[in-house]
Amino acid sequence: MKIITIIGARPQFIKAAVVSRAIQENNLISKNTKIEEKIINTNQHYDANMSDVFFKEMHIPQPHYNLHLGGGMQGAMTGRMLENIECILIDEKPDYVLIYGDTNSTLAGALAAVKLHIPVVHIEAGLRSFNMNMPEEVNRILSDRISTLLLCPTDTAVKNLKDESIISGVYNVGDVMYDAVKFYGNVAKPTELVKQLAMEPYFLATVHRAENTDDIDRLRNIMRALEMIGETQRVILPLHPRTRKIMEMNKIILNKVSVIEPVGYFDILFLLKNATVVLTDSGGMQKETYFFEKPCITLRDETEWVELVQCGANILVGADYNKILDAVRKNKVSENVFKEQLYGDGNSGQKIIEILQQRQK
Repeated sequence: MKIITIIGARPQFIKAAVVSRAIQENNLISKNTKIEEKIINTNQHYDANMSDVFFKEMHIPQPHYNLHLGGGMQGAMTGRMLENIECILIDEKPDYVLIYGDTNSTLAGALAAVKLHIPVVHIEAGLRSFNMNMPEEVNRILSDRISTLLLCPTDTAVKNLKDESIISGVYNVGDVMYDAVKFYGNVAKPTELVKQLAMEPYFLATVHRAENTDDIDRLRNIMRALEMIGETQRVILPLHPRTRKIMEMNKIILNKVSVIEPVGYFDILFLLKNATVVLTDSGGMQKETYFFEKPCITLRDETEWVELVQCGANILVGADYNKILDAVRKNKVSENVFKEQLYGDGNSGQKIIEILQQRQK
């Protein structure tokens, strides 16, 4: 079996590491189908701190193709990716194309594959925020419509697909990011800088979503709230390069917040594990926060991880200054909330390989 994996952004590196490890384990023990995987990195996140460090830390197989197609307008970026990926797929002739999540790389990979009649496997299928203003929502819906196998992380995701009359090829395999946290959480060794930062209590914050960074009023409100929190609580903010650039252009200055450069996955795991509260607009970090049993304040108006809001682990505050501060004051979460297995048992990677093996028989 030959698989082409398409990735391009931080969360996809983490998810792909889980499946790549499962592929390697399969090839060591399987007496049946061996799996050849080749990775295409679109370099949608092209900053070294946002990309290269993940391959080094997590021992992800080095990509066979690095396309360096990050930056630019949404449509132009996706178009360039589609053109380049199509050429590679014609040469490689894979049995499956694996895509992850909801980025432009996801959609470009799905479109390139389906036009060449190559089955698409969408890992993390079925997520919905029901906000079509989000480019990620558009990417999810279109990718799901043209995928052959839809591998969902939750029961909610399966239901979302059923509501859209998609039932064929749908499986709930659990969340591969839970696999990653279970595995790497035990072996992660943070840098000395991060260990020093974590020696005293702190809140962890991240802000990078276009809905927040491209709306200056929203960005100002969020940063103003972080500044206010910083008056009484230490706030650590690993600042996304794009967010930093927009803040500099609009003269948004932070004095009470500990702003640091983007950090690697092991450092993020360590910061999450030791944080008191997490404030984020990241989809993946909402779940990682749950895995580490920490309260999460989500800086978005809606989330695709609705089960976290329903169980009380996650509070949606958007970019409302007062709501953010109010949520910080009410950051206590019952320990019972974290006992549910909302995202599977941590063996999603193996389940994915088993489904692919069955399809080949």
